[in-house]
Amino acid sequence: MILFTKLFLAHLIGDFLVQPNKWVLHKEKNKASSKYLYFHVLIHFAATMLLLWDLSYWKIAIVILVSHYLIDLIKLYVNPLFKNKSIPFFIDQVLHILILYCCAYFDNLWMHTLEFFELLDWNLITAAVFVSFPAAIIMSKLLEQMSKQLEMDHKSLPNAGKYIGIIERLFVLAFIILDQWGAIGLLITAKSVFRFNDLKESNSRKLTEYILIGTLISFGIAIITGIVYINL
Repeated sequence: MILFTKLFLAHLIGDFLVQPNKWVLHKEKNKASSKYLYFHVLIHFAATMLLLWDLSYWKIAIVILVSHYLIDLIKLYVNPLFKNKSIPFFIDQVLHILILYCCAYFDNLWMHTLEFFELLDWNLITAAVFVSFPAAIIMSKLLEQMSKQLEMDHKSLPNAGKYIGIIERLFVLAFIILDQWGAIGLLITAKSVFRFNDLKESNSRKLTEYILIGTLISFGIAIITGIVYINL
C-alpha cells in the first residue's frame, strides 16, 4: 500500500503542484512540439524516484514516464473534440491512477484486485449511489406538480438545485454513519442562511413552501438511507 501511496503522491506533485498554468496552455497550443510536455514527464520521473528513494524501482519510474507521456499526448489531441473539457481531464487522471495501481501491485495484480473488491462495503456504495442521482429523480417526480406552479428563475445555474441536493444528502449520509447528528442541524442552518436572501427578495410564499418541502424530503431520504445502512 505504501508503494502506491508514494506513486500517487509523486503524481499529485507532478500534475498539480509543480505544473504552472503557463505549461498547460503551451502544451495545448503546441502539443507534441511543446518543450513543457517533456519537462512535465521528466518531473514525474524525478518525483517518483525521489519519493521511492530506491534505484531498484527504476523500471517502475520508466513505465510511469512513458505511459504519462503517451496519455498526456493523446489527451492534447483529443481535447478539442470535447465541449466539456472536464471529461478528458478526468479520463486522463483515471488512466494515470490505473497505471500507478498496476505498477504498485504488478507482482500480484489479479489477486490484489479481487481482494480489493471483496473488501468494499457494497452496502455503503449502494447507499451513496441511491442518495445521489436516483434520489434526485425521485424528488423531481414528487415535486413535479408543485414546480409547475412556480416561475422559473433563469438567473440560476442549470441543474444547480439538483447538484446542491446531491451534495447535501451525501453529507447527511456521512454524518449519520459517523454518528454526528448535530452536524446535520448545522447543515440545515447553513442552507437556510444562504436561502434567506433569495426568499426575502422573491417574497413568494409558494417558493418558500416549495423549498421547505424539497429540503425536508431531501434530508428525509438521506436520513432514512443512513438508518437503513447502519441497521444492515
